[in-house]
Amino acid sequence: METLESGSPLESVDRALRLVEMLRHGELLTVKAAAERLAVAPSTAHRLLGALVYRGFAVQDRERRYRAGPAISQQHDTALSTSELRATARAGLDHLHAAVGETVQLMVLQRWSIKFIDGIECDAPLRVGVRVGDLMPAYCSAGGKALLAELSNTDLEVLHRGGLPPWPTARIATLAALKTQLMTVRRRGYGMNNEETEQGVSGVGVAIRDPAGKAVAAFTVAVPSVRFDRSGVSAYVASLREAVELTQAQISDLPRRAPQ
Repeated sequence: METLESGSPLESVDRALRLVEMLRHGELLTVKAAAERLAVAPSTAHRLLGALVYRGFAVQDRERRYRAGPAISQQHDTALSTSELRATARAGLDHLHAAVGETVQLMVLQRWSIKFIDGIECDAPLRVGVRVGDLMPAYCSAGGKALLAELSNTDLEVLHRGGLPPWPTARIATLAALKTQLMTVRRRGYGMNNEETEQGVSGVGVAIRDPAGKAVAAFTVAVPSVRFDRSGVSAYVASLREAVELTQAQISDLPRRAPQ
């Protein structure tokens, strides 16, 4: 029986599949980054990426980074781009900000991380800053937990097969603990962050779904912990759900893409 011995054909296949998985989750890869992620020489990473380009699983942009190619992206022709998400979610984000008077943000899931793609900052002197463009482990964030709760336990195990990525203020240390907390998130329908993304910040998050019911993003309300009243969580959740319903209606009104 063939094993994953160094340099074996099976190991090459495994490495190529790992690259496909990264690309499928929206990562942009340079040869150097791919080599580091796979723990191989740059020449090996370049050869593997070249094979993926040849088969349509990757394309190279003007900055010589590799992104998902048509063999991957055509399977997701109903997926929303970041710009489309920002545009369709803006009215909901405005509504949420007006309702809660705190910093509100829009995020998407990228592998085990969340990426902030839009936000509106609170006007109060003591406030949480908007973090557009930032990445952090999803399991620390209220919106990240809401998105992870949409995954099966099997998907969670694949996503975190190397363990949970470290984070300075994380309170969840193991995959088992994360699964337990996500059971609560599924039951409640929202995620919470109690100074897990950073000290002094608490939050509540709810997932946004496309017409097929797939979670595509999340809204969060981020509040300085000294001002965060747990008895007011239900009010935050109600405002979040109103914003989510508004955004989901906007997404449903988007023209359907023709099959590739």
